[in-house]
Amino acid sequence: MCFNSLGLSEEILSAIKAVGYEKPTLIQRQAIPAILAGKNMLASAQTGTGKTAGFVLPILQYLSHTYFVVKSRKPVRALILAPTREL
Repeated sequence: MCFNSLGLSEEILSAIKAVGYEKPTLIQRQAIPAILAGKNMLASAQTGTGKTAGFVLPILQYLSHTYFVVKSRKPVRALILAPTREL
């Protein structure tokens, strides 16, 4: 599986390629489509598995879409809970 199949925009895919990501990790394959579909997500995975990219990439896509395309005033809502020592 590659990032192209997860439903991310061309701009996000270009950025992913620029930083050298090749294949999504398991947590990313599961989280990205769910978040893009507007579902709530609760996930747990080991350090270094790509959790941060798994939730930030869809949020960035939503932010860029709502600001540049829709010009929506509805605020984005994302609650991210993480141990203070990990991030």
